[in-house]
Amino acid sequence: MKTELEAQDIEAIAQRVAELLKPAIIRDKKQEDDVIFNVHGLAQYLNVTPKWIYEQTYLKTIPHYKLTNKQLRFKKEDINKWLNTLRRPATGKPMGKLRLIK
Repeated sequence: MKTELEAQDIEAIAQRVAELLKPAIIRDKKQEDDVIFNVHGLAQYLNVTPKWIYEQTYLKTIPHYKLTNKQLRFKKEDINKWLNTLRRPATGKPMGKLRLIK
């Protein structure tokens, strides 16, 4: 037996599915932000060298935690916020081949 649904029925089903999945999505996002990195894990996440991480913690430019035995830890949520503060808008004029396209 084949049943055709009207647009309003499809919309109602989609809204209900979104309501049911929303708590799971929020929970997964929260668990993802609770990740704690060590120096090497953060270096992989940011695609930089561990040396660069050590330099940034020495200069106190990157948010970090220093444990009692001098081990460094980084909370993913803090790192993502810090990265957002480094964002710069693209305001320059196109150069080279891009200029020709325009």
